[in-house]
Amino acid sequence: MSTYVYGITAASHPSLPDGMGGVGDPPRPVRILKAGELAAVVSDAPEGLRPKRKDLLAHQNVLSETGAGGCVLPMRFGSVAPDDDTVGGVLTERAEHYTERLRALDGKVEYNVKGSHVEEAVLHRVMAENPDIRAQAESNRRSGGGSYDDKIRLGEMVAAAVQAREAGDAAEVVRALEPAAAAVSVGPESTGWLVNTSFLVDRGSAEEFLAAVEQARKDLPHLELRVNGPLPPYSFVEPGPAEPAGTAAGADAGAE
Repeated sequence: MSTYVYGITAASHPSLPDGMGGVGDPPRPVRILKAGELAAVVSDAPEGLRPKRKDLLAHQNVLSETGAGGCVLPMRFGSVAPDDDTVGGVLTERAEHYTERLRALDGKVEYNVKGSHVEEAVLHRVMAENPDIRAQAESNRRSGGGSYDDKIRLGEMVAAAVQAREAGDAAEVVRALEPAAAAVSVGPESTGWLVNTSFLVDRGSAEEFLAAVEQARKDLPHLELRVNGPLPPYSFVEPGPAEPAGTAAGADAGAE
């Protein structure tokens, strides 16, 4: 039977509530595997596991219950090992790494920030900043809208200018929020978003971080910023004891 891994804690971590269920239908009983000074929160892995809402919620619930008693290193949804012995072996092999991560992440949470351009606002900004685009637009206006080629040329100029702003705007968001975070992890490119970055934040500084987000929204009105959190610090744990078998939970998944 394969072993599903929810997270890693210290072996001294308080016990979980009796009868806690995890992923699967029916929910698989959650148990603790100890190896030296570390422990893994696991259950048997159901066959054909997919990132359905019910199982995503079950995964998150186990982590929430575990995290209520102390620091837990969350594994992403779908982390499955061949068996219990494999999990124990990895805990032993990477004991130094996980112990360091438990110390570093104690009392901290993750906030994922995604940003995209507000179309009308960024177009106004691009026009204001680029005299060549303004000149082409004015030429088109004077000639009754311009020829087909003129319209294509203007559209290409605007598109290139907007694209050129994306990297700069993404960096500006990170610069604005980084001082309020303990660490930063840039996520994979995500369709429709010019920035997809996770920030590790001390629980006691969460209000300061969210205030920094609000200030960034005021300072960068041509951007739409979406914040997801607080989350378990998924982006600051890897590598885990098993490879994800399905879509990852955390910054980009889960029930909202």
